[in-house]
Amino acid sequence: MKKFLFLLISISYLNSHAQENLSPEMLWKLGRVSSIGISTNKQFLVYSVNIPNIELNKGNSKTYKLSLNGGIPEEISSTDNLIENSKISADGKYMISSDAVKIKNISGADFYPSLTKSNVQIYESLNYRHWDTWEDGNFDHVFLAPLKDGKAGNPIDLLKDQPFDCPQKPFGGDEDFIWNPDSKHVVYVSKKSFGTAYAISTNTDLFEYDISTSTTKNLTANNKGYDLSPAYNSKGVLAYLSMQREGYEADKQDLILWNGQTKINLTKQRDDIHVESFKWSDDGNSIFFIAPQKGMVHLFQVTLSGTNSKITQLTKGEFEVNGIVGQVANTLYISKVDFNHASEIYKLDLTNGTIDQVTHVNDGKYQSIAKVTTSYKMVTTTDGKQMPTWVIYPPNFDKTKKYPTLLFCLGGPQGTMPQYSFRWNFQLMASQGYIVVAPDRRGVFGNGTKWTEGSKDWGGQAIRDYLSAIDAVSKESYVDKQRLGCVGASYGGFSVFALEGLHNGRFKTFISHDGVFDFRSMYGTTDEMWFENWEKGGAYYDKNNAIAQRSFTQSPSNYVDKWNTPILIIQGGKDYRVPIEQGQQAFQATQLKGIKSRFLYFPDENHWILKAQDALVWHHEFYKWLTETLQ
Repeated sequence: MKKFLFLLISISYLNSHAQENLSPEMLWKLGRVSSIGISTNKQFLVYSVNIPNIELNKGNSKTYKLSLNGGIPEEISSTDNLIENSKISADGKYMISSDAVKIKNISGADFYPSLTKSNVQIYESLNYRHWDTWEDGNFDHVFLAPLKDGKAGNPIDLLKDQPFDCPQKPFGGDEDFIWNPDSKHVVYVSKKSFGTAYAISTNTDLFEYDISTSTTKNLTANNKGYDLSPAYNSKGVLAYLSMQREGYEADKQDLILWNGQTKINLTKQRDDIHVESFKWSDDGNSIFFIAPQKGMVHLFQVTLSGTNSKITQLTKGEFEVNGIVGQVANTLYISKVDFNHASEIYKLDLTNGTIDQVTHVNDGKYQSIAKVTTSYKMVTTTDGKQMPTWVIYPPNFDKTKKYPTLLFCLGGPQGTMPQYSFRWNFQLMASQGYIVVAPDRRGVFGNGTKWTEGSKDWGGQAIRDYLSAIDAVSKESYVDKQRLGCVGASYGGFSVFALEGLHNGRFKTFISHDGVFDFRSMYGTTDEMWFENWEKGGAYYDKNNAIAQRSFTQSPSNYVDKWNTPILIIQGGKDYRVPIEQGQQAFQATQLKGIKSRFLYFPDENHWILKAQDALVWHHEFYKWLTETLQ
């Protein structure tokens, strides 16, 4: 009887802990962890968790504090008295903030006040729309206000009457305007160009406002590329990120140090380092930063010594460090992901390199989710290079069986291969029974600057790299070469369109999300013209520009006559980076040619899918299409 009861208990335990393959619904129940920082008393970790509410179609965010000595997280309503208010000067006399200011007349009512019901927008220059928003004449400005007894006095607009933004649009935030520790200067990021000049330039600069003289100085006037992410150490030394070439938004991003007299490029020595973000050490003698490294993203430390610097890699392993939270003595708090886990916060012992998990937001859910396995391969490309390539296998992978296989095409063209995403989720793809091949093709960061230089040849080596990757993995006995698919978004969506015309029967199905189909109409409708000018080498109508003319021959629209494979085409209605006509043209061509195709249109989404219910429809249509065409 005892043995029988033990057996029943064991079966009950196994059933209650049975693991299921990840589904879209399970993915969208995971908490999304974002670090806020370490408390000023160095006693607590402060972070937020956003869990999507499917019914309400929006996220539900909560904030927590967790003792650094361990224990149970405590929900808090605000971070007052826990986190230092970085927008208040060190001497407590001033505060800075940002707000929108009406600078330009745009609407019909702006020009004709009596016509209040008119619905008209009038433009005389480019940048009339950006990312997912039409220009309305409002610009974000930085304001400085005196503080007395904790209350703000009359604010001063540091960009008064200027048609420029700080924070930068569309993704800039509070990090774009900061205090100098001397409490006498404010440094802010802005691209002081307007209209067409704005649309063709990446020249953001760091500007310093002097409170005593009410004057502004450009600290980075000599550099014509991006300058951004300024941060001071406690000694008043400024560090920031910088790119050299104007118009190239994915140039090598270096970490620059400026002590007020001399600027030092701390990462120039390493051709393979593209700094994504950084944080000063507590003592101000070194800087921690993260950078892609051959299919992974790792943490580094650069130690300062006069004009010399020493770079040390602090983490190793098959994961991605995606944030630096803060330091407490010899412990550095970071966030990281891997192919089976969304972002959580960890602590790194700086003395011995050990990493321990601190937050456990999703641990309970992971107990019921089956894990995928991965392998890291080097694939020989057509020009004899070695290309890092990830292969992700389904849960309970059996190498004696044959599996349908997906080639994943990364956006960009420059970028970093994401180990965990809430849309292009490799664990979710593999959990539906697919092997996924994700190559670090030409253009991906972390393999040296020459590897990243894939511009002005979109249909060239990067596309050949994709074919090298799928051909190499297809040699494995467990890959069903009769069931290969190809999926991707943005530049990855372009890659799908391009491969549709030249895959020579390799693939049985394609999925393209917000992909570039026609280079000429893309040039005429996209928002950031610096991107098109750099990536294509110039305008399609510049007949004397040989580089541009070659680029435009690589447009997928030129090869539709060779298209013959089923394709799912996805398009966001508010995507002004890759506008709607790109997806429309591709779908219209396939329908007129009689190719099995489907158009998945999201009127309220931009270049990404952000709303919970839209995302679930996206996932279900994605896998329904694969079931129809690849199973």
